Amino acid sequence: MTGDSTEGARFEFGANWSRFLRLLDEDRIAVAERSLRESLGVADLSGRSFLDIGSGSGLFSLAARRLGARVHSFDYDSQSVACAEELRRRYYPDDPSWTIEQGSALDRVYLERLGRFDVVYSWGVLHHTGAMWDALANVDVCVAPGGTLFIALYDDQGAKSRFWWWVKRVFVALPRPLRVPWALLVTIPFEVRIFLKWTLSGQFGRWVESWTHYESVRGMSRWYDMIDWMGGFPFEVAKPIDVERFYHERGYRTRLVHPTGGAGCVEYVFEKTA
Repeated sequence: MTGDSTEGARFEFGANWSRFLRLLDEDRIAVAERSLRESLGVADLSGRSFLDIGSGSGLFSLAARRLGARVHSFDYDSQSVACAEELRRRYYPDDPSWTIEQGSALDRVYLERLGRFDVVYSWGVLHHTGAMWDALANVDVCVAPGGTLFIALYDDQGAKSRFWWWVKRVFVALPRPLRVPWALLVTIPFEVRIFLKWTLSGQFGRWVESWTHYESVRGMSRWYDMIDWMGGFPFEVAKPIDVERFYHERGYRTRLVHPTGGAGCVEYVFEKTA
């Protein structure tokens, strides 16, 4: 889940995801596979082509490949590219059905060269490019007629979103040794509030599970997701009604709009009808 802004302060997503790979196991991969099947409404991806835009850790490229898809992964961040290459080395060495490159969602010429895909996937990426609406327009060229576009974007929550923009901007501007302390300083008050809310309502176990079973949602790690969230800059947001209108005007119909809660992403699954 890597952005590709070429100007100004920017978070090194790939370095974070390379550390996440130490935690990757069969259980996390299975959860990622399940989340793809459920969101796309399929049993598998056999015979389909799958484009992973901003592949990040490479986990969902791996999941799509294990579901039978022919996969092309690309990311702007060279360390993220290396993450996907490491997963291919571990699980699909020398596999011609999984290609990996460095590229940008803002490079329309590059995207046009890739051709059309049955499934185009970009979870939590395009809002980090520094030019989100351009990126949203660009990815359309990769979706085959009748194909599926599965993206996730930060919800526009007004003042809350502006607060997180400031938090993220400070994070990427700080020297590296101060970044984790800053993340903890911002996060701990939120965690204390959640802890007290759930404990006082007799749901202490729910708070524990939010840390110990976080991977059960998408196979990710709460700690590395938190660092990704804190450092995720550039940072743009969008209202679901605007995203739907944007794609409806380009010949798509909405299959799914799913808020993930809190200040996080909204998942969108669109089908291309034109």
